[in-house]
Amino acid sequence: MIRVENLTKKYGEKIAVNNISFEIGEGRIWGFLGPNGAGKTTTMRIITGYLPPTEGRAYVAGLDPIINSREVKALIGYLPENPPLYNDMTVESYLAFVAKIKGVKGKKIKENMEKVIEETGLEDVRSRLIRNLSKGYKQRVAIAQALIHEPKILILDEPTIGLDPAQIKEIRELIKSLRKDRTIILSTHILAEVTQICDGVVIINEGKIVANGFLDELTKSFAEKEGVFLRLKNFGPAEKLIFENIEGVKEVYEGNGGVNIEWERGANLAEKIAKVAIEKGMGLLEMRSLTPDIETIYLKAISQ
Repeated sequence: MIRVENLTKKYGEKIAVNNISFEIGEGRIWGFLGPNGAGKTTTMRIITGYLPPTEGRAYVAGLDPIINSREVKALIGYLPENPPLYNDMTVESYLAFVAKIKGVKGKKIKENMEKVIEETGLEDVRSRLIRNLSKGYKQRVAIAQALIHEPKILILDEPTIGLDPAQIKEIRELIKSLRKDRTIILSTHILAEVTQICDGVVIINEGKIVANGFLDELTKSFAEKEGVFLRLKNFGPAEKLIFENIEGVKEVYEGNGGVNIEWERGANLAEKIAKVAIEKGMGLLEMRSLTPDIETIYLKAISQ
């Protein structure tokens, strides 16, 4: 659905985006991460057709955003970090106004408005002035305006910034529900958001891509060790020796409130370790992989 090939953008001598390539498939939610000034906003502006690249090409559903600007803009719904809401308009009048601006005509204005109001959970506030809405509902209105012309692609820039924890949860659930017929790019500084919402991620730093792929693939590629973390009711020297005697186990040590067991790369002893813990009456309470989280992946990627 979105393909970027050898994209470069220069501002005079400054290289904002440096020969980047990536692809996002239809129906995927993809995180777009990087420090401030890394080139995220520039890349999104090129994809949406608001900026021409210096070199390389971007494609949206096979169309070039510069050559086919009108068609590409019709395919994309954009939620900026600071959405342009008109506080003196009601939710309904604002969405009808945006629909007309985006080229929706006739009966489709009403049809699309009803659809996005239902989809974004705005039924109870549809007749209220936007100025009187909570921040969470204002963000729902902002997402609704991005959907009003039935785009196939959503680009969301910091969609949960400034919201309280309950509102953040609501907006995250809303974003996940929108993936059915759409491709979504999520630009965010909240790393936990990527884990909870996204299928994969592009990490960009100093204009270059430093990591790109599905989250599970990145987790494996950035893992320095393979193994499991266990929380056990009963663990002492005897139990440690039992684990150490399992063929392929490299190291057994305590840490982070439990037991860490590492094995030779590719051995995958998780099932055997769980079976031993249960059979030996160690009281297995928790078992999880010793894989890096998104924060670890991000920090490693931008430090490369």
